[in-house]
Amino acid sequence: MDFSNFWVLEQEILLIMIIIVLFFMDIFSSEDRKDTVFYGTIISLFYITIHGFFVVPLHEYAIGGAFGGIFVSSKMTILMKNVLNIATLLVLLQTYSWLKTEKMRKQSGEFYIITLFTLLGMYIMVSAGNFMMLYIGMETASLPLACLAAYNKSQEKSAEAGVKFVLISALSSAVMLFGLSFLYGSVGTFYFEDMGAKILTADPLTVIGLVFFLGGLGFKLSLVPFHLWTADVYEGSPTSVTAYLSVVSKGAAAFALLFALYKVFGNIEVVWQNILWWLSIITITLGNLFAIRQKDIKRFFAFSSISQAGYILLGLIAGNAQGMASTVYYVLVYVFSNLAAFAVITSVENATKGKTAIDVFNGLYKSNPKLVLVMTFAVFSLGGIPPFAGFFSKFFIFMAAASAEQYLLVFIALLNTVVSLYYYLLIVKAMFIRELIPDAPARISSDVYNKVSMLLCVAGLLLLGIFGFFFYEMADKFSFGI
Repeated sequence: MDFSNFWVLEQEILLIMIIIVLFFMDIFSSEDRKDTVFYGTIISLFYITIHGFFVVPLHEYAIGGAFGGIFVSSKMTILMKNVLNIATLLVLLQTYSWLKTEKMRKQSGEFYIITLFTLLGMYIMVSAGNFMMLYIGMETASLPLACLAAYNKSQEKSAEAGVKFVLISALSSAVMLFGLSFLYGSVGTFYFEDMGAKILTADPLTVIGLVFFLGGLGFKLSLVPFHLWTADVYEGSPTSVTAYLSVVSKGAAAFALLFALYKVFGNIEVVWQNILWWLSIITITLGNLFAIRQKDIKRFFAFSSISQAGYILLGLIAGNAQGMASTVYYVLVYVFSNLAAFAVITSVENATKGKTAIDVFNGLYKSNPKLVLVMTFAVFSLGGIPPFAGFFSKFFIFMAAASAEQYLLVFIALLNTVVSLYYYLLIVKAMFIRELIPDAPARISSDVYNKVSMLLCVAGLLLLGIFGFFFYEMADKFSFGI
């Protein structure tokens, strides 16, 4: 065996080593010292993120293929993994108060380890050079996610969320594998590079395989009409898990879909562009319309995330380097925007003993102006209001779609952006204009780690807004270096 192959898996091996160390730390830590696992997880994630940005790209042996091309690493995949690292770090910072409660303290260490296992699966999805490797990565990420969704075992809704996620994961996997069987029958291989060279025309077998493959990943991205599980799972899962599902899981699925479309189906882009065109429109539109009707903040952000997935498709539809760069930038901005909102939701939920109704945010400005400021920044960025980073992410993704002459699609997406501004402003209206509910807490105190998460999210939104072109140019430079 050529052991040099393992150098290409530098980030994956480092993450596996961290998981093993944390596993033994959790086993040998007494109940009153479970915080050591939390600190170990945060320090480790911070290290592999810095390592991924500044060290791994400098290693020539970390770039290339391994094991005959089944695993591929490039500067773009490294960048995408770093985006997932940042999102996971921010989510775990928000879990401290929840996992420190008497009910959760004993199993807090397991939560961090399971979360890192899902991250490992997403690493594999991003670096897959073969459809079987992509499937293995997807399952490695999905099964632990079901455990996280049902982590509040004492709550019926959490158990329900776990069961629904397992069933949907099984269904999506079956749909995707069914499509892959058609693709294998068409070209006789699962390797991306070989398939890309052999798929030259849109024969019926290939198109059927492509449709079922898109359906399988459509469940992971919560694209309409594969979205029906999203609101129930988001509402029932612990809030930190909902945050993780909304950004990290969705981001990994978007990156995996991007690579598969560009590498494998590049010669028949007209076919998948037409499919994604309709999926994008109905996903953005229905996500926006259903978000307006929601009374629960977690269900509200579930439909918001469905709409955001539709915008991500605009970058994929472009089918060029500009589309790839804008997709990566959009996902990064979405990470900071959505997690800033969920940091506030976590603080409010902890203070109100689990309440997540939008009415709980009524008049919040009078008692907690700093939390309101963070939430306002978050929803303004999600709505695409300048000068926040969300404005530039939408600008870049619209420009990418326009560069592919998708003018009607851009126009419809712009109209939907106006609709999204309406329902995002409903949250702002509740916080600034409506009166406090009778039993609202006078003052909400967040733990120091959640405050750090909020600070990092707000800083990310402002910096990506001010220096957005710098990061976009970096992503553009790596585009198609896949």
